Amino acid sequence: MRSLLLTFAQHLNLSETQLEEMLSQPLTEVLTLPGLQQELNSLDTNLLKKTLPTAGGVLAKELPPFYNWLKNELGVKRVPDSPNHTTTWVIGFLHNQESLTHLVELHRPVPRLALEASIPRLVGIFEGVEDTQVRQEWQKAIAALCLVLIVAAREQDRVAVAV
Repeated sequence: MRSLLLTFAQHLNLSETQLEEMLSQPLTEVLTLPGLQQELNSLDTNLLKKTLPTAGGVLAKELPPFYNWLKNELGVKRVPDSPNHTTTWVIGFLHNQESLTHLVELHRPVPRLALEASIPRLVGIFEGVEDTQVRQEWQKAIAALCLVLIVAAREQDRVAVAV
């Protein structure tokens, strides 16, 4: 949990206190919070779109071992068979063709603990990008999208426990 909060705090302009509060709220409320909206709106989508080939190369190289780790170490059952899934989704999101709610639905089957354990590693796959601005923007984008996933997964767990 600590690693997860540190990852979010490092890449998003949110304090650990703000993050903990967000993680305890329903997804519908978090999606309307000014803090999250500010993070999403502050993404340099022009830079992200311009550097999609760079990100695509990183994802093509780094996602297969990441997916193997998810499957073999964390026991995630449904893992994409290629990096195309993630790359296509990110491209769609940047071009306003994919929504955060669709991202959440795609990841509902992933157990919350596996999701939480994987995010620091997923954000870290961009560490090898030499251009600091490009690296930081991609890490920020992935962290912001993953924050939404964790909020949804925690909400799902709370609902399951309440039933």
